[in-house]
Amino acid sequence: MPHDYQPWYAVDLDGTLAEYDHWRGVSHIGKPIAPMADRVKRWIAEGRNVRIFTARVSLGKRPTVQRKDEVAMAHRLIHIWCRKHLGFVLEVTCEKDFAMIELWDDRAVRVKINKGLIDNECTDH
Repeated sequence: MPHDYQPWYAVDLDGTLAEYDHWRGVSHIGKPIAPMADRVKRWIAEGRNVRIFTARVSLGKRPTVQRKDEVAMAHRLIHIWCRKHLGFVLEVTCEKDFAMIELWDDRAVRVKINKGLIDNECTDH
């Protein structure tokens, strides 16, 4: 890992940090999910680098966010949501890099490193 990378925690937005039941468009972000919002606030207070990890800002082949102007709007709306519900703005990304040390996501399945087996241990940092 390059020496200028700062380790960071990835937190999914929809269904992990914010309530989600179905896609309502880029302008709708659900209410905060208190346990995760509190965890993120605690991590920030501890000096950890936390980023929102969401497909809302990807330029992919899907019926939701595809155009650059929609991605820019998604960034702005997520920043507004963060300021309102967390009290600060988090960086928003849809890309992993080697400095990401954990991914908190409602769709993820944890796999034991180099084994390909499901890891049933869950930790709460």
